Amino acid sequence: MINVHMARAFYGIVMREFLRFFQQRARFFSALVRPLIWLLVFSAGWRQTQGLAPYPPYETYIPYEVYMIPGLCAMIQLFNGMQSSLSMIYDREMGSMRVLLTTPLPRWFILLSRLMASVAVSILQVYAFLGIAFLFTYFEVLDLDIDPIGYLTVLPALIVSGFMLGALGMALSSTVKQLENFAGVMNFVIFPMFFISSALFPLWRIKDLSYAFYQFCQYNPFTYAVELIRFALHGQYYGLGALVVCSTALIAFTVAVYSYDPARGMQAQPKGAKRAG
Repeated sequence: MINVHMARAFYGIVMREFLRFFQQRARFFSALVRPLIWLLVFSAGWRQTQGLAPYPPYETYIPYEVYMIPGLCAMIQLFNGMQSSLSMIYDREMGSMRVLLTTPLPRWFILLSRLMASVAVSILQVYAFLGIAFLFTYFEVLDLDIDPIGYLTVLPALIVSGFMLGALGMALSSTVKQLENFAGVMNFVIFPMFFISSALFPLWRIKDLSYAFYQFCQYNPFTYAVELIRFALHGQYYGLGALVVCSTALIAFTVAVYSYDPARGMQAQPKGAKRAG
């Protein structure tokens, strides 16, 4: 049961994450520049070579830039989840989380509060990107043709996909002891997850080119996050994607809670180590 102390802690964690986000303007612009480059440069180059036949959720032939939008939205959330985990390592070692994790508050509640704040920030970034994409359509720079209702129906998909990617990053951060090592781990995780998925190419085309690569995409949870967002942007529900994303999020968050417990997880002190104080 949530009491006044938990409410104050939740408010403090969320507000601190928002203040950090708004003060770090470079973080916001970098989160937008990356997908915009992909949208403007790569879609323009591949538009003529990547004709996409109609398949769910699309009912007719679509330009390649339309196909890229859901993958780029998921990419924003993927990078945000990993960057949030990077700051989590810093906070765990010498920041606010070092203090919070020693308070009587439930560990799952502290981590959930931090995760929810990260998800909210990622959703703001995605909607900023979608707003720019809408302006591109309005001024006929690109023909994205997103149904306005899709901007609303995509919100639940962004919440669960952001939660999954943030939880995966949090679980990953629990295995890293030093801040310097996490950058390499991030690249080892981010790029395979993004490229071995349906973010850039439809699964049926990947299957025609390489069945082995198609199997890797099938086992990649990021693929289901992309497809969940894709269906939601067109006002449709993708049941399998929702099941995989929610299940992965729950498992990853459980691992993170277990690993961040000093008594048993990855943060546990080795036997024989002296306790401070």
